[in-house]
Amino acid sequence: MKLNFLWHMHQPDYRDATGIMQLPWVFLHAIKDYYDMPWMVEGKEGIKATFNITPSLIKQLQLYENDLSKNDKFLTLLRDETAKLQDEEKAWIVKICKSSNYETMIKPLTRYKELFAQYDYTHSELIELQVLFILSWCGNYLRQNSSVVQELLQKQRDYNQHDKKVLFNELQNFMRGIFDYYKKLHSKGSVSFSTTPLNHPILPLLLDMNNALVAHPLTNIPKNHIPLQEDALLQIQRAQEIFEDIFGCKPSGFWPAEGAVDPKSVALYSAQDVGWIATDEAILFKSLNKIEKGLLYHPYIYKGMRICFRDHYLSDLIGFTYRHKNAEEAVLDFVRELQKIESQNSDPLVCVILDGENAWEFYKANGYEFFQMLYTKLLSLPWCQTLTMDEVCKLPTKTLEHLAPGSWIHGEFNTWVGGSEKTRGWELLFMTKQDYIHHKERIEPKKQELITQHFLAAECSDWFWWYGDDHFSEFEAEFDELFRNHLITIYNLLEIAPPADLYIPIIQHKSTQDFWLKPKSDISPTINGKRDSFFEWIGCGVVDETKVFSTMDTARGPVKKIFYGQDKQKFYFSFEADMESLCESDSLEVIIEPGNIHGKLTLPNETIVIDGVEIFNVCGDLLEMSITKENLDAKEILIRFEIEKEGKVVQILPSFGELKIDLYDDYSHEWFV
Repeated sequence: MKLNFLWHMHQPDYRDATGIMQLPWVFLHAIKDYYDMPWMVEGKEGIKATFNITPSLIKQLQLYENDLSKNDKFLTLLRDETAKLQDEEKAWIVKICKSSNYETMIKPLTRYKELFAQYDYTHSELIELQVLFILSWCGNYLRQNSSVVQELLQKQRDYNQHDKKVLFNELQNFMRGIFDYYKKLHSKGSVSFSTTPLNHPILPLLLDMNNALVAHPLTNIPKNHIPLQEDALLQIQRAQEIFEDIFGCKPSGFWPAEGAVDPKSVALYSAQDVGWIATDEAILFKSLNKIEKGLLYHPYIYKGMRICFRDHYLSDLIGFTYRHKNAEEAVLDFVRELQKIESQNSDPLVCVILDGENAWEFYKANGYEFFQMLYTKLLSLPWCQTLTMDEVCKLPTKTLEHLAPGSWIHGEFNTWVGGSEKTRGWELLFMTKQDYIHHKERIEPKKQELITQHFLAAECSDWFWWYGDDHFSEFEAEFDELFRNHLITIYNLLEIAPPADLYIPIIQHKSTQDFWLKPKSDISPTINGKRDSFFEWIGCGVVDETKVFSTMDTARGPVKKIFYGQDKQKFYFSFEADMESLCESDSLEVIIEPGNIHGKLTLPNETIVIDGVEIFNVCGDLLEMSITKENLDAKEILIRFEIEKEGKVVQILPSFGELKIDLYDDYSHEWFV
């Protein structure tokens, strides 16, 4: 077996018209992930991987090389004395400092956990919060090799302005070495490189918006769409130029943004001498018009372009499922999946391709233990060899006669166009482009170039990802403003008053309440698989799984909503789902902490007892369940569910991790008069 890991390293361009970074995620992932991921590869000689480094990430990392705070709004405010901050600035800093993952980044730092629970801060407490926030993002390399980070972590509390300055200087020096480190590993042959078009655009939609209709005929596309072929070509060419300027060589291949491909975009890549591209298995199966897993494990040639297809399930296991398991259990499960593929295919090529930065903050210790065990185990397998994508390109290929347009999410484009907010974003982009074309001739070349830069930035897929109700972030308003400001700046450069529409937020106000309503009272429903009465679930909590809120995405499972609540004796759960699909599942596993209670229920009906805890379920119009509380020795529990089909976990509920339930909640905080 040949195994290729491709880690996609990307952030959208957070710079406003003045060139200042409006959000700090490039810096934070730099100290946590961009060095750590190749460092863990180097630590296991014989392991090889491919790193897809996007141009928008490269350009922003360069801004931090000489002065951390000069080009970053957040770090500029952090650098200043807290007494100098305005109330609005303090509130924004606190919002960001509370954005770390609670279980894996905040909770392990006792003082950070204490401060997280507060709403008001003295000047000294705000400094503590700032330092602890930065420390929580320091990755394993820094924690193991930086004496400054180690000493500050050991100190735990009572940080001052001097501590903050020392930490800034240390991280400044660290960030200067990131690109050189990648080049060093590339020269050794343990990693290969690829990139993505300049600003992570979905080229098939730039080239022809009708691709969205081909992939899904009911998609609502903007009526004023026009082909942006010139922009699409520039996105590829400028990506190659930026990459070569930093790494001294052209990237051998491209991971198209969002794995989005179509015949026209492949022709553009070929014309620019791109050696290979990769995309999702959904594209292969749509192109061949059949789903046979064995077809996945080969490289293909389509009109001269070498294409590799990712194993979606294996990639999602690492991206989403293994965060809930201990490292040893996760690695053994991954190897079992590889063994199945090896036993059913002759010398298969398996491509595992996923986000190389966002998943790890949900793992214990940022995934360090998982990767140490995974890479060690893979090196011990005589039948498995890891390859870089450059090495994969030397393998024999199969011919692909037809290529279906689509992306890595269901082989469609609906994540980026179709909903009213997403389509509105495109309409404003096309309106601005048409106005520019009309006035282009009177604009001097220098301004034309600036306008082009803003158009290319506005075409980033990330803006459209956050529009609509399928993803959620506490920073959606900031994303929306960045997108619209690119278009406003274009009108200003044209010396035309920007249309009033561009000052109206596209995104509607959303919060966690949109997908997670907390219980407001006790409930005692009858568990029979039916909704006997509207009133029996009044006051329950609701988790709407159709509104996933993440920087990533995974295949949707059969369950759409979870209703839950409790009385003095039991917890109650009701799952609104595609019942035919759900009842075809092999089992539903219930995991309760503390106590390490694992109960695997066979659907549709079963009662089991584990450590004195009775779990009863009924599958009817709904899946309903009760769990006894009598033998749970805790003030609060964390509970989650895993739906398994044909030996594979097809959905984890809730999608954001564990559902925290207070056993003694009197719901008074939910009452109002």
